[in-house]
Amino acid sequence: MILTIRHETTYHYSRALTYTIQQLHLTPRIEPQQRALSWQINTPGQCHAYTDAYGNLSQMLTINGRHQSLSLVVQGSVETIYPYQGRLNLVDTLSPLLFTMPTRLTEADPAIVELAAASLPDRGTPAATSHLLQLAENIAGKVAYESGATEVTTTASAALALGRGVCQDHAHLYLACCHAWEIPARYVSGYIDPGTTGHAASHAWVDAWVVDSDFAGWVSIDVTHARLMTDAYCRLAIGRDYDSAAPVRGVRRGGGKETMSVDVQIVPA
Repeated sequence: MILTIRHETTYHYSRALTYTIQQLHLTPRIEPQQRALSWQINTPGQCHAYTDAYGNLSQMLTINGRHQSLSLVVQGSVETIYPYQGRLNLVDTLSPLLFTMPTRLTEADPAIVELAAASLPDRGTPAATSHLLQLAENIAGKVAYESGATEVTTTASAALALGRGVCQDHAHLYLACCHAWEIPARYVSGYIDPGTTGHAASHAWVDAWVVDSDFAGWVSIDVTHARLMTDAYCRLAIGRDYDSAAPVRGVRRGGGKETMSVDVQIVPA
């Protein structure tokens, strides 16, 4: 499949800013199942490209001087290949064990431990794909998708207690369950052709470490839709949680109140 993508993020401020710095994860990862045919990032200020610790193609954007709005536009085409059973045949330089430690957003409380126990095999036992999909189904059943129900700072335990959230919350809750059970799992940010689902085209899901009879490695799972990743997905970044894989994250000096609008268009072929 070829996905043609355009993603515009616009910030407006009630007062002028004097300085902005943002870390951008807005370039498709280099992986066997996807290839950027063309990709362009348009930003004001200075943009420095680098590769972060997780192998994500990243940019550091800095803007000096007074400004009261900011627009980031990325666009291009990505060729994707259907990954058999969601399996990622990656040559990974990072140990999976790096993705077994909880973060502030993915700490497990008793309710999360109970949810993990209902879906996964005995603690410390490798999980099969069937177990991992069952966990996704249980999480989607416990936390209804509701846009605006949570913030980017909402923890996995808070989203479970609330019973509502978005794809980011589903991913964090999944990571919390896996880490409590010593199963490597990591956060993924990217895009999805939403089809008829109605969910946002900018998306978050997970990679989890699976041990099947014929495969051991990363399997990519869309927790929100309780299914394996297909060729309808474009992967931008991986990390331990939202904080390390967010498409846009930064700080500013001044500006007063901030409003943000996002427009994502994806056309599959």
